[in-house]
Amino acid sequence: MSKSRLIILTLILILALGFLWFTTRSLKINKLPTDELGPILTCTKEAKICPDGSAVGRTGPNCEFGACPN
Repeated sequence: MSKSRLIILTLILILALGFLWFTTRSLKINKLPTDELGPILTCTKEAKICPDGSAVGRTGPNCEFGACPN
């Protein structure tokens, strides 16, 4: 095998390994946390101030604000 072919094959191998490393790393970063029922949904920590001065947070599958107490 000639020296130039060996260099080309080495470069191809390095590029392939770099591509595999990058794609597996990006998949781990973008993966949602899951449990036995599927992806775990987390709502933001915002609060809505009710007319009586109390506050309610976001809940439920659509992360909607809860109802204000009467």
